[in-house]
Amino acid sequence: MTKKSLQTTLIHTDYVAPQGFDAFPSAIHHASTVLFKDVASMRSGEWKDKNAYTYGLHGTPTTFTLEARLAEIEGGNHCLLAPSGLAAIAMVDLALLKSGDDVLLPENVYNPNRELGRWLSADFGITARYYDPLVGAGIAELIQPNTKLVWTEAPGSVSMEVPDLRAICAAAKEKGVLVALDNTWSAGIALRAFDLGVDIVMQALTKYQSGGSDVLMGAVITREKALIDRIAMAHMRLGMGVSADDAWLVMRGLPTMKLRFDAHDAAARKVAAWLKNRPEIAKVLHPAFEDCPGHEHFKRDFTGAGGLFSVMFDARYTEAQTDRFVDALDLFGIGYSWGGANSLVMPYRIQGMRRNWPDAGILVRFNIGLEDTDDLIADLEQAFGKL
Repeated sequence: MTKKSLQTTLIHTDYVAPQGFDAFPSAIHHASTVLFKDVASMRSGEWKDKNAYTYGLHGTPTTFTLEARLAEIEGGNHCLLAPSGLAAIAMVDLALLKSGDDVLLPENVYNPNRELGRWLSADFGITARYYDPLVGAGIAELIQPNTKLVWTEAPGSVSMEVPDLRAICAAAKEKGVLVALDNTWSAGIALRAFDLGVDIVMQALTKYQSGGSDVLMGAVITREKALIDRIAMAHMRLGMGVSADDAWLVMRGLPTMKLRFDAHDAAARKVAAWLKNRPEIAKVLHPAFEDCPGHEHFKRDFTGAGGLFSVMFDARYTEAQTDRFVDALDLFGIGYSWGGANSLVMPYRIQGMRRNWPDAGILVRFNIGLEDTDDLIADLEQAFGKL
């Protein structure tokens, strides 16, 4: 061993920790620079195949482990992480669409995805058209020769219609068009998307996978290697890296995810049933309820519902009154997102978001957290008193 100065010793150490350590949590591997054994190793590694570590942006054991686990949960074979759910959506679009192409999006799509479609149309020469989420096999009539991608969302995360994914996928496959699904509402637990014919699944890991309302992350999952390779090129060119610490936080949430999802589901059904009997509420938009648009598809394809649903207030109530109701709630935070332990509420101007929306009245969306449902119902009741 060559004698080193103090400064060099601060950077280079001869110590190597002993092998054989094991524990339940996965290790957190931080890295921007990845070290190669020799030049041959540097030249032979292929980042797309994940058979070697090349640079922190392309993955460490921590991110590779999370990707593998997410793919397994979803029933897929390949996964890529992104800094948010919207980043994952953008990565899919920019990987699969070019100037002159066409993409179809449902009217009930996550609003940032809608805004992304408008941007693609305005600045990139990619037409984005919107379809009735309950169109089913009728999607075939909307597919043009230049249509390359159909986005779906099951259900719509505000208006809650449940599409006929089987029919949409069958029609798109007949035309040679890929189908991508935002499967965040079911967390990959309550809907087996690939078995229905979906080609690409997007998850906002910000929601149930994290469960702590403290992480932003997204994932894209496929079964086809050729398809994930196309998306991986966009992943690389856009620099879609995620923090190893954030990846570890998501992994920490996975063992309890189904337990939490089922608890959210049971609580939300109880609260939604109570709201359905309130005179102030004209309609409860919960996919598990028979009068929710597309309920028959939910009943056929889903095994659970999670904590997110919406209600329509009776048309006699003004926006000022429903805002007062929302402001009066104590246990519900006013905020976007869902899947965390805390209950949330959010009013929407749905008529401005949707063409031909059939109902008058104000739409309010609820995420039912893990609080005691009797306490949540009492909070709702006192807020109704302030309408």
